[in-house]
Amino acid sequence: MPMRIVIAEDAAVVRAGLAEILARGGHEVVAAVGDAEALRSAIADHRPDIAVVDVRMPPGYTDEGLRAAIALRRDYPDLALLVFSHYIETRYTADLLGAASARGAAGVGYLLKDRVADVSEFLDALRRVAAGGTALDPEVVTQLLGASRTNGLRTLTAREREVLALMAQGHSNSAIAASLVISGRAVEKHVGNIFTKLGLPPSDTYHRRVLAVLRYLQS
Repeated sequence: MPMRIVIAEDAAVVRAGLAEILARGGHEVVAAVGDAEALRSAIADHRPDIAVVDVRMPPGYTDEGLRAAIALRRDYPDLALLVFSHYIETRYTADLLGAASARGAAGVGYLLKDRVADVSEFLDALRRVAAGGTALDPEVVTQLLGASRTNGLRTLTAREREVLALMAQGHSNSAIAASLVISGRAVEKHVGNIFTKLGLPPSDTYHRRVLAVLRYLQS
């Protein structure tokens, strides 16, 4: 399904390349901007389905893009956000995930530019995030897990942590089973245990799978 997208990327060549890739994929780039302030204005003006945001943007080239994404997540809880950067900023990434889980929402991703193998992988991740899922680079997951220090984390077994890490990357149960070389039934059991240990009972009002990932990584 075509998406309406805002791009926030300070490098003009990368910004133009992303716009071309997305247009060829059948999507509408409603705005392509180069700084965090312009990103905020573009979201307010166009109300897109998803924003693709770099971490380091003018004027300081530190974490302006990511902090803007956090503010946008709180102001527009239905806005999907895909962070696309060379850098991992664990502190503010945890805040971004926390802003999502606090609203019972999902649709967040964090991909590293130099680790996206091909265009189809990027577009698949974009669609997954826009649909309310997650797409987190394995290296981002590793660093976030290393920063976690909670009782909820300690209650999970090593295998359950592996399953949840793969869930965070956006894998389905069948893909997790193939990756870990275990049965689909075993994956279902691990996922059920994760929900129980993280205190996520069945509900029609939120997506337990996504909230499990967000709670785990933000905690």
